[in-house]
Amino acid sequence: MLGSSSSIIRRQQFLIRALGGCFKKQTHQRFTMQSMMSGSALEADALSVLRSITPTLDPTRHKGQAGKIAVIGGCREYTGAPYFSAISALKIGADLSHVFCTKDAAPVIKSYSPELIVHPVLEESYSVRDEDKISISKKVLAEVEKWMERFDCLVVGPGLGRDPFLLDCVSGIIKHARESNVPVVIDGDGLFLVTNSLDLVSGYPLAILTPNVNEYKRLVQKVLNCEVNDQDAPEQLLLLAKRIGGVTILRKGISDLISDGETVSSVSMYGSPRRCGGQGDILSGRQVIQ
Repeated sequence: MLGSSSSIIRRQQFLIRALGGCFKKQTHQRFTMQSMMSGSALEADALSVLRSITPTLDPTRHKGQAGKIAVIGGCREYTGAPYFSAISALKIGADLSHVFCTKDAAPVIKSYSPELIVHPVLEESYSVRDEDKISISKKVLAEVEKWMERFDCLVVGPGLGRDPFLLDCVSGIIKHARESNVPVVIDGDGLFLVTNSLDLVSGYPLAILTPNVNEYKRLVQKVLNCEVNDQDAPEQLLLLAKRIGGVTILRKGISDLISDGETVSSVSMYGSPRRCGGQGDILSGRQVIQ
């Protein structure tokens, strides 16, 4: 019985940590204190948190009111990442989840789940002649832009790859999302893109960056022109978010740190001891419906 309760608590703590990127310090402190209490007390509090960030079930609502999200990513090499991101949003409670990917990736992503709406509109350099790049880029942007006003949030980067032409097209998508005031979560190769083109997100308060250890290191080197300082991690993160200009940064690690350039919060709940591929993609999809 005790073993069963412990496994339930661990799963709940993992969910809380995965979903808790935007928790305030008070919430984190409450969970830390309750982790010393009985399992039933922690379980009740865990349920209240999960309910507070999950769309409510309401018979008067129609399709789409609980959230419509889009993932921009998926190429020849990477098809799992956009799937994990898009499907996790549905699992938490979003109504509709779209994936905008390359033509090579689309059949594979479609085969993973019938729940996803897959748009094979992105292009990579190998399939585009130099003289056609301008016209095809405009076509790609037009295909995404006609859907933009329907979305509550974008996730940019899971499985995107680093093809130069593809990244140029995605830069245009981010710019249009910003003009339309659509929130954007930047993860994976999307972070590679914005690290080298900070103007895409600089000064945009509806942007969330979710770097892992290596991605955070590149951001710090680019923006602060120094190395990562783990001794003063909160202060450095605060300065980084402020320098970029109002974005929110979720620095993933043993203890997750979150800052919008004004405050810093920490989430140190128990998570999976494994650090396998796909966990960050799941987190990116869960953030879009908070």
